[in-house]
Amino acid sequence: MKQETIKPSELILTPEGKIYHLDLAPSQLATTIITVGDPGRVEKVSKYFDSIEAKAEHREFKTHTGTYKGKRISVISTGIGPDNIDIVFNELDALVNIDFEKRQVKKKLTSLEIIRIGTAGGLTPEVEVDSFLISTMGIGLDNVMNYYDNTDKILMSDFAQSFIEHTQWNPDNSVPYAVEADKTLLKKLSSEKTLEGITITNVGFYGPQGRVLRAKLKDAKLNEKLTSFRYKNKEITNLEMETATMYAMAKLLGHRALSMNAIIANRARGTFSKNASKTIDALIQYTLGKITE
Repeated sequence: MKQETIKPSELILTPEGKIYHLDLAPSQLATTIITVGDPGRVEKVSKYFDSIEAKAEHREFKTHTGTYKGKRISVISTGIGPDNIDIVFNELDALVNIDFEKRQVKKKLTSLEIIRIGTAGGLTPEVEVDSFLISTMGIGLDNVMNYYDNTDKILMSDFAQSFIEHTQWNPDNSVPYAVEADKTLLKKLSSEKTLEGITITNVGFYGPQGRVLRAKLKDAKLNEKLTSFRYKNKEITNLEMETATMYAMAKLLGHRALSMNAIIANRARGTFSKNASKTIDALIQYTLGKITE
């Protein structure tokens, strides 16, 4: 059976033959990838590299590929939010699993390992500011996964249903989903220096995460519902904006993903880190060390 050719409107390449948003050629991507939200954080990771072989930048997507202790690594900024994760993960997959010249899916597929180094706010008093938390699971409150088929094998429907019932979730917002981290990466990056928890991935920073400045919330008790939720003795520990979408897209495309969170705020205590940059840098060094152990 002849394989379909992917149309130019679907797989968008630059005149130089690079994937459109990331502005990368397949040869410029490593199979171990660190993602960060902030483009300015790319240099904060790559400054520890022994060498940098490739740099690219387009919009909020910035990439440095180099070597750290003999291991080839790419660090890529995703920008903020689940919609950007949809772009980045599809294009990362295309870079390794689609033949750009033939515009066809390769017969032999490559699995990437993708590790997020990001920031998050703790929801319970026990998740202390400046700690490192690994997301064992993500609960997605975005709509990205609703556009994809064959998700029943990767999502935890019982967990999501329990969450929907407990929070009396408004279906007009989204259809929440739950997805686990890659167990191999979880084991590799865990230590006595890390906490483990369940992470809420939301679509905004203010209203969707229960923050009030001037605009009033439709559900002022949302965060109370999140912190009181329990499923088989598991509780929600933190809030951010990428993890669940990362986990789901990675599993859907056959890749492995893990989210490392620098806790820089505690919503229960109303506190914020006195030196967030130092905490993020410490997490970067920790993650690089565990990747190359």
